[in-house]
Amino acid sequence: MATLYEGYTLCGVGPVQNSSNIGILGVEQGRDIDYVLVTDSSRSITVYKVSDQKPTGSWSVKQGQIISCPAVFNTQSQEYVVVTDDRVVRVWKEDDVNLEKAFKATVSADVLRVLSATDSEPVVLFCCGAVRFLDSLLASPQQPIEDVLTEDEIIRWSTIVKAEHQLVVLFSTEQRGEHCLYVQRFNPNTLVKHRIETEPGLSAPISFSATCRGSNIHLLYLYLNGSVYESVLPFRSSSTGAEGVQALSCSLCLSLPLGEEKLMSGAAVVLDEAHVAVIGFPHPSAGACKDYLCIWNTHFQTLQASKEMAGRIYSQLWCYSGKLYVPHGKMLSVIPFDCQKSSLAAAMGKLKQTSRSGKDFSVEIWNICPNVKSALTVDQLVEHIKTSAVEDVQAEVGEFIRRAPQADLQLAAGRVALELVSRSQTDANFYPQCAFLQLLETRYLCYSVCPELLSLAMVKKDFHLCQIAFQIFSDIPEAVTCACLKAILSTPDLEMETVNLDTDSVIFMKELTQAHSRSDEEGGQLNGFCPPALESDVSDTPSNKLQRDPLSLDMSCPVGLHKGALLNEVLQTAYSDRSLLPHLKDLTVPQVIVFLQYLRFLYFKYSHDAHKQIRALRTPSISQIIDWVCLLLDAHFTVLAVAPEAKRLVFDLHKFVRSQVKLYAELGKIEGSLQVLKNSKQSEDFGMYAIQVIELF
Repeated sequence: MATLYEGYTLCGVGPVQNSSNIGILGVEQGRDIDYVLVTDSSRSITVYKVSDQKPTGSWSVKQGQIISCPAVFNTQSQEYVVVTDDRVVRVWKEDDVNLEKAFKATVSADVLRVLSATDSEPVVLFCCGAVRFLDSLLASPQQPIEDVLTEDEIIRWSTIVKAEHQLVVLFSTEQRGEHCLYVQRFNPNTLVKHRIETEPGLSAPISFSATCRGSNIHLLYLYLNGSVYESVLPFRSSSTGAEGVQALSCSLCLSLPLGEEKLMSGAAVVLDEAHVAVIGFPHPSAGACKDYLCIWNTHFQTLQASKEMAGRIYSQLWCYSGKLYVPHGKMLSVIPFDCQKSSLAAAMGKLKQTSRSGKDFSVEIWNICPNVKSALTVDQLVEHIKTSAVEDVQAEVGEFIRRAPQADLQLAAGRVALELVSRSQTDANFYPQCAFLQLLETRYLCYSVCPELLSLAMVKKDFHLCQIAFQIFSDIPEAVTCACLKAILSTPDLEMETVNLDTDSVIFMKELTQAHSRSDEEGGQLNGFCPPALESDVSDTPSNKLQRDPLSLDMSCPVGLHKGALLNEVLQTAYSDRSLLPHLKDLTVPQVIVFLQYLRFLYFKYSHDAHKQIRALRTPSISQIIDWVCLLLDAHFTVLAVAPEAKRLVFDLHKFVRSQVKLYAELGKIEGSLQVLKNSKQSEDFGMYAIQVIELF
């Protein structure tokens, strides 16, 4: 059996700017299984950490340059490789900022792809069919490249497979309606050409997928009529290619239903020996004009999992480490999957299962509401949401969550949330807050599954729901984060104090504000160091020495306790600087000033270690506070410089920075001595205790 879990958005898909009409040039494996390298169809290459759904690095080529093929990661040298303008090979490292300053070499023939496998040197495949290892090519970039293909023979697909520490490059070609497969082996170095033989009347294959199992290479290819064929090649072959073109036999392993629509494209990828993922072909029982990602069992010809994909389908599909990467609409989605060992009894529905598909399982509901008289399925629950009263819907959803098996609930939570949001947007009198909170507490929701939930909560001013969503969702876009921030800052404190929030967060704010008076009474010093006034550093008079810390200003909290608790949640949200900065410019000057004043208040408290005395589960870190201060100043630098109401705040921040610089300068003076102490040998054992005098200066 197979399962498709709830997916999430990794990144957006930019406007199509190439003749092939594709959304993304390629998705390749990064430095480990949690990183992927996305090459879009314009001019940029981005590395994403999949678990965080956030970019860790991005590079672009100059205007007028074109990325010719997907970038790859060289696991041997820990470098990235890409080809631009067909002949320029570029190599760079993670910490390189400018792609133009990285290493580049111009080769003597057009490059089709750079193919990379784990723990192996990348292989460069030329449009003429020749192959070279990357290092040998870069050692002599202008070396002559032989023509393997005839003049009108075009490569349609290519890949690389690895087994037994050996590499094999596969690429298919088309020439006047005839399709061939080339197999390039390196040990020994042989190139064998196969003619793909299929049933008469079939058009060209629209998708290929290759995998290595045991000592064989299994090649899967998909046709527009829904036929999926498989060919098997030995990984090692005694053939040298001198025998001429060899016939490549194939067998039909799956026939996909076509429905009434005329298909133009599609894609398939092998998941394991019994399962294949297909996109672009209709669901056998779904309505027209709906695109689905499906997992089929090739042994039993059965559909085992499906997921509707919103927006336009680009007929592209990648699979890495138990996740499918699907571009559709304006996004690239990551969809985790699981394929279990199949049996005929399970495929025919005769095997007793611990869980069933998200649409078929039933949950017994007893005396929840008068309208429910029998077992409630997911479909029935969705129908009840469309018409029932708020109280009945909340009761049904709550009982559904309590009784549903976890595996089934994981699949159904997103569908139920979407239906609740949909009705709430069209019916002003319908807003089941309790149902939303219960669904969030299952932790089976994320922003990508139900993107309108946070927007709805802001419209309803349901800040409690916003707070829980910020704590659970790890994939909130920067635009939505700023929209929530703007809504929080624009809401009056008196109105905010009536909101029911997480108790722990409110207690933290209360203790933090009370710590202000205690620190004044105790004469607390900033990080153990109280710098003199900085307005007249050149003066060393006694009066100046007796001045108080310039940071001891009016440091009362500039916002209410509840607003501060919500702002703390915003500070802890994951974001990318590059994506967040443009949206921060939407804040008004009064909102920026209030937010900066609150950040200054937090930093003052953290500098006096007030937060360490308070027990709380979720608190912003001092680095997060500093990062947000820097982002706000970058986004509104000009406005803050000329706005009269911001003059005092900017001046205080300036003094704040200068005092910290002086503090770290003082600490730097003893850094060498502390390092010597750290590296010194352990003192001898003097018994119970010993007194030692260490002279630093």
